[in-house]
Amino acid sequence: MQEAAVRRQNGVALWRQIADRIRSAIASGEYDEAGKVAPEMVLAAQFGVNRHTVRSALAALAQEGIVQAVQGRGTLILRKERINFPISKRTRFNQGVGDQAREKEGLLLASSEEAASADLAARLQLPKGARVIRLETLRKADRRPVSRATAWFPAERFAGIADAYRDSGSITAAFAAVGLTDYVRVSTEITAVHADSDDLSTLELSPGAIVLVTRALNADPDGVPVQYAVSRFPADAVQFTIEN
Repeated sequence: MQEAAVRRQNGVALWRQIADRIRSAIASGEYDEAGKVAPEMVLAAQFGVNRHTVRSALAALAQEGIVQAVQGRGTLILRKERINFPISKRTRFNQGVGDQAREKEGLLLASSEEAASADLAARLQLPKGARVIRLETLRKADRRPVSRATAWFPAERFAGIADAYRDSGSITAAFAAVGLTDYVRVSTEITAVHADSDDLSTLELSPGAIVLVTRALNADPDGVPVQYAVSRFPADAVQFTIEN
């Protein structure tokens, strides 16, 4: 793990910076052999801070379920296997997760109908100001939140898709319920950012956590756009595989 002292006065609390570095080190396997995090005194010396600051960082990671303090043994790493999520021509959440989780759940958090922004209208190839249906969803695997998403659909074509998703918990099933039996992935953009306040609450993360953000466009077999979605995944819980 990088041992350089953390940066003061950069707008990010010291304990958050330390939590980020420890989280990244665990994700890259730097602690795998020992199975536990270095002692607080060692970490404090590495980062140039006091033990209280290190303790705050470890407490945040414990809240995320990444580490656990055990009396007499130190701070243990709770090994969590990332869900491998394939991105392909036909990207489907339930099929992608497959048998990596015993329970899969899709929840509708909110829905609305609104006028498409200029950017959204262009992506969905709709007239400026066309009506779209917006769904706010949460996906869970074995009761653990693994994705929250905002998705937009042309309202004229997909009236009733909100109710269909609420009933099924599946975008594929919801599409089928309103008349679309197949769709394909046109493009996927992936970035990584710090979790915002909504992520922290909905995905049950602690401050400083990293989320992977996908911006995806799906189309029907004729190439007509049917869905644009922005999804956020906890970086310590999900990894992507790009398939041809």
